Amino acid sequence: MSNLTNQTCEACELGAPLVPEADQVKLLKALDGWEIDNTATSKLVCKYRFPSYKEASTFVNLIVDLAESEDHHPKITLEWGLVHLEWWSHKINGLHMNDFICAAKSNKLFQSL
Repeated sequence: MSNLTNQTCEACELGAPLVPEADQVKLLKALDGWEIDNTATSKLVCKYRFPSYKEASTFVNLIVDLAESEDHHPKITLEWGLVHLEWWSHKINGLHMNDFICAAKSNKLFQSL
């Protein structure tokens, strides 16, 4: 599989294919710190830790810029020293390739701080 951070999101329409579970497992191996939460809707989830609220909020702003540039928007929870991200595709109620791309790009942004 090609490097996820070099890919861009595509428009996700109703009826777009979910990533098959076998492929999800393979893709997840390239995403350090990420897990799949299958509680209700399959979502990619990750917690990023920071030494301060300000640094955590700086990361959130980078994720906001990423989300806008990819036109794909996660659930973001900001706490003191912690950012919790959840990527999933609302229109198809599960995981699309866009979610794995954005998770990889989130990790790259975190590593750049």
